[in-house]
Amino acid sequence: MKKAINRVVVTGVSKGLGRALVDFFVSEGITVCGCSRNLRELNGLNDKYRAPHTFTKVDVRDDAFVRRWAMRQLEIGAVPDMLINCAALIAPNKKLWDLTPGEVDPVIDTNVKGCINVIRHFLPAMVAKGSGVIVNFSSGWGRSASPEVAVYCASKWAIEGLSASMAQEMPKGLATVSLNPGIIATDMLRSCFGEEAAASYPSPQEWIQEAGPFLLSLGVKDNGKALTVPGAKE
Repeated sequence: MKKAINRVVVTGVSKGLGRALVDFFVSEGITVCGCSRNLRELNGLNDKYRAPHTFTKVDVRDDAFVRRWAMRQLEIGAVPDMLINCAALIAPNKKLWDLTPGEVDPVIDTNVKGCINVIRHFLPAMVAKGSGVIVNFSSGWGRSASPEVAVYCASKWAIEGLSASMAQEMPKGLATVSLNPGIIATDMLRSCFGEEAAASYPSPQEWIQEAGPFLLSLGVKDNGKALTVPGAKE
């Protein structure tokens, strides 16, 4: 029987959750089209996982760059069954008014505008195909708030609203969800919590054992839902 998901697009694949997603999907026989800004890690992925998998240097903040990347994939018929917006940044732990524009802008541009750019250039082909799921990674901080992470919270609250609104626009056969992955010991978490505190949380490799099968279970029935990976620490 043909799998419901045969091809996925994942952003932010060079490390952390994005890299764990790549390893899981490839192990399931699913073709992965991934992107990141880290050329060294991308070269390693392309060496490890050969065609039909593709890993491309893309800055999701640059709409023209994303458009060219998407066009190359779609021209060879690589329309995704699932599109996962995972790429994200976080600003240094500071009070909002102490952050510089150079610390704020990359977070908003990556976490919000980058997500929109990727959707803008892949979704029309998914609509034409008549099926597909878009998963926008949110956070516990997209549904709550804490001091010194105001910009990150703002970006993830934006993802929640964006996803809920998009779900109302989805034609038959497609779905959009926001997904809180839970708290995982990534570089981003270490920057917020510190090395020792972050070590008490699951690694991306432990997280994917629950998250991977959960992602594969998503479908039209989930359109508009604000989801959390089962068993995730929050």
